[in-house]
Amino acid sequence: MLDTLDLTLSLDKESYKTQIEALMKELRSLQQTCRDKKLPIIIVLEGWAAAGKGGLVKKMVGYMDPRGFTVHPIWPPTNEESRYPFLRRFWQKLPPQGSIGIFYHSWYTHVLEERLFGRVSEAEVPMAMRQINAFERQLVDDGVAMAKFWIHLSKKELKQRLKKSSEDELEAWRVRPEDWKQAKNYDTYCTLAEEMVIHTGTGSAPWTLVEGDCKRWARVKVLSTMVASIKEALDRLHIQVPPVFTTPQNHLEPTEPNPLAAVNLKSAFASDDYKIQLRHQQANLGQLQQTLYQQQIPILALFEGWDAAGKGGAIKRLTDILDPRSYEVNTFAAPTDEEKAHHYLWRFWRRLPPAGKLGVFDRSWYGRVLVERVEGFATELEWRRAYQEINEFEEQLTSAGYVLVKFWLHIDQEEQLKRFQERQDNPYKLHKLTEEDWRNREKWPLYEVASNQMIQRTHTPNAPWTLVAANDKYYARVKVIETVVEAIRHHLKHR
Repeated sequence: MLDTLDLTLSLDKESYKTQIEALMKELRSLQQTCRDKKLPIIIVLEGWAAAGKGGLVKKMVGYMDPRGFTVHPIWPPTNEESRYPFLRRFWQKLPPQGSIGIFYHSWYTHVLEERLFGRVSEAEVPMAMRQINAFERQLVDDGVAMAKFWIHLSKKELKQRLKKSSEDELEAWRVRPEDWKQAKNYDTYCTLAEEMVIHTGTGSAPWTLVEGDCKRWARVKVLSTMVASIKEALDRLHIQVPPVFTTPQNHLEPTEPNPLAAVNLKSAFASDDYKIQLRHQQANLGQLQQTLYQQQIPILALFEGWDAAGKGGAIKRLTDILDPRSYEVNTFAAPTDEEKAHHYLWRFWRRLPPAGKLGVFDRSWYGRVLVERVEGFATELEWRRAYQEINEFEEQLTSAGYVLVKFWLHIDQEEQLKRFQERQDNPYKLHKLTEEDWRNREKWPLYEVASNQMIQRTHTPNAPWTLVAANDKYYARVKVIETVVEAIRHHLKHR
C-alpha cells in the first residue's frame, strides 16, 4: 500500500501560497463553527521522523484561536503512566465538545515505535490494535470528528532530512537516536506502518496517506483533508435523526434471563458467626495487600445495587483492614458540566487505580444502562450501544492486568422500605435518604428490568458479576470481602 504512493508529487511555491492561505482562513472559520456547534475534533498526525509534522502544526495553529485547541506531543510513557492501561493517558487528553485536540504522534506509538524497539511484544499487537479500533469507534459514535494522517517519506528523503537537521545547530536537538533507528530499519518500520494502516483504517476512522517528500504538497493535502473532514462532520449534524427516547421496559420477556430472581435473599449470618467470618476474611485480604503492592497488581471493585442495599457498609468493611495509602474510594453521582462535555467513560478512565493499588467505585459506568436509561438521560441508541462499549472497556482493564470485581447488592422491596423508614427516623442517617430515593423506588419494575438486562449482557468470563444477597447486611459484607480475596488469589495463581 505505502509503496504505491507517488512520492514525486510536488507543489510549486506560488500555488502553495495561494492554496495554503485559503485553507487556513477556512480552517479558522470552521474552528468557530465547531465551537458554536459543540463539535469535538481529533487530529492524529503520524509518519516518519522529519516528515514535517512539527512545521505543519506550527503553520496550522498560527491561524487558529489558541483558546480552542490543544497540541499534544506524545513521548514514551512515563513510569507513572506505565502503571495504567496504555490508552488511559490519551483518554485524559481528549478535547471537550467544541474544541480541537491535535496529537503529534498518538496511541499509534504503541504499535509502531514501541513495537520496533521491542517495548511491546508481537503477541500484544493484535489486541492493542483491536483496542485502538474500539477506542476510536466509541469516540466517533459519540460525535467526535476524527482525521488520521500518515505522512510517508522515501528512504532517501528521510536520511537527507535527518542529516540536514543534525548538522544544523538550531535543529540538531530535535533528532533523536530513535529517529536514526527508523532510517536504519526503514523496511521493517515501513512494514509495521503498513500493517497498522491496514488493521486500524476503519469506516469510523480511516487513514489518509500523505505523500511527504514535498513538504508543500504534504501540508496542502493534510489541511485540505482536514477541512473536508470537519465540513462532513458538520453536515452530519444537520441531517441527524432526532434522538429516540423510548418508554422504559417494565417487565422482562418470558424468554429473557432473570438472574436477580435466582438470588437467595434468605442467606444470613448470626452476629457471632459474622464477627468470626469478617475478621477471617479481612485478615486474608490484609495478608494479600503486600503481595499486590510488590507485584504491582491493580484491583478495581465496582459496587452497584438498589438504594439502601448496604454498599457503603460493605465498602467500609472491605477497606477497614487496609493501609489507607493502598486504596482509594471514588463515589460517582450525576456527571458535572465538564464531564458531560466528554464521552461518558472519560470520567472513569481518569479515576482508575494505578498498579499496586485498590480502587473502589461506589457506582460506575453502569449508570449509562441503569439510571440514564430509565430516567431518559441517554437515548435508546446510546444506552444500547453502551453494552458493547462497557465490555470493551472492561476487557482493556483485565488484559492490562487488573483484577476486576463487580458487585450487585440485591435486596427486596420490603427490606428497602424498612431501611428507608429507619433512615427517616434516625437523625444520624436522615442525610442518606433523599427524594430521589423515593422516586427511584416508585420505578422499581423499570430498574429491575434494566438491572437484569445489564447483568446478562455484561457478565463476561474476565469480568463476571457477583450477585450478593444483601437483605442481611452481615452476610453481604462477608461475601464481598471473600469474593475480592478469591479473585486476587485466582489472579495470582494464573499469572
